[in-house]
Amino acid sequence: MSKIESFESVWDAIADTPEEAMNMRVRSELMVKIAALIAESGWTQTDAARHCGITQPRINDLLRGRLSRFSLDALVNIAAKLGQRVHVELEAA
Repeated sequence: MSKIESFESVWDAIADTPEEAMNMRVRSELMVKIAALIAESGWTQTDAARHCGITQPRINDLLRGRLSRFSLDALVNIAAKLGQRVHVELEAA
């Protein structure tokens, strides 16, 4: 019988290091918030791309949650284009 591993989050399960898991978690949270802003605005993907300063295929990647295609830096820039300020808060792990 094999041992079952458990993890605090899905990110911990798929990442190679705790640092990578944290980066994925933060990028995911930003993507969800950006997608919510786009949905609340009622924009088409083309409209959203224009507002975000990226292409429509990139918006599609973002809305489909394709995390590996976005750096933290790129997501902060997209949020800024949408008039948002990204707030970073540290807490003990």
